[in-house]
Amino acid sequence: MRYERIGRGYAQTRREDPRLAGRIHAALGDAATVVNVGAGTGSYEPRDRHVVAIEPSDVMASQRPPELAPAIRASAGELPLRDQSVDAAMAVLTIHHWDEERERGVRELRRVARGPVAILTIDPDVSGRMWLMADYLPEVAALDRRIMPPVDAIAGWLGGAVTAEVVKIPHDTPDWTLMSFWAHPERVLDPVARASTSGFARMSDEVVERVVTAVEEDLTTGAWDRRHGHLRQLESFDAGLRLIVATPA
Repeated sequence: MRYERIGRGYAQTRREDPRLAGRIHAALGDAATVVNVGAGTGSYEPRDRHVVAIEPSDVMASQRPPELAPAIRASAGELPLRDQSVDAAMAVLTIHHWDEERERGVRELRRVARGPVAILTIDPDVSGRMWLMADYLPEVAALDRRIMPPVDAIAGWLGGAVTAEVVKIPHDTPDWTLMSFWAHPERVLDPVARASTSGFARMSDEVVERVVTAVEEDLTTGAWDRRHGHLRQLESFDAGLRLIVATPA
């Protein structure tokens, strides 16, 4: 299982950003019961509602804080819940890990939720234009285009009324996704930061070494700052993060 390999230490650098949490929780409306699919360590789960957490990885589930409910071991493609058994459903940066269950898993979210479904995902066309993928790591851009379902496809699987909101990533976000590197090229040199992103974790050692060497050289010579230094002055940046919210017809 993928996260049995790359999920160790995930909770150290992938900490919940309260600004993003607020947007996700608002998208859930007044739901009292929520299923969180691909729940992982519990980031972005609302604490003031009853949450059913679904997580197939023991490594990820073991890092859930003790105040959160234990995660049920199950996959997205066959949720152990009856039709319309919860008020809302959520999935945060996880559907690209569902492999052949991507469409079925999204349809499962809609099946079990009476009300809104909130999915945080990535638009690969936008994320692929970020300097890291465009200049150094085209392999991740190509991978994302294969595994990240387009927003239109997700909307079709969900049905009903669907919106897709741009979620800019703050310069100071505590959630160190690969997209958060937009203003922090030094994180490429940090093995802990790299290991907590599925983009780097899925690459071969040879690719990672090539990228680290190239970024380190460009930081040393000032080449990175000459090309992209203006990014350090921005408060936030659109690196492709999207919040999709669907309500039933």
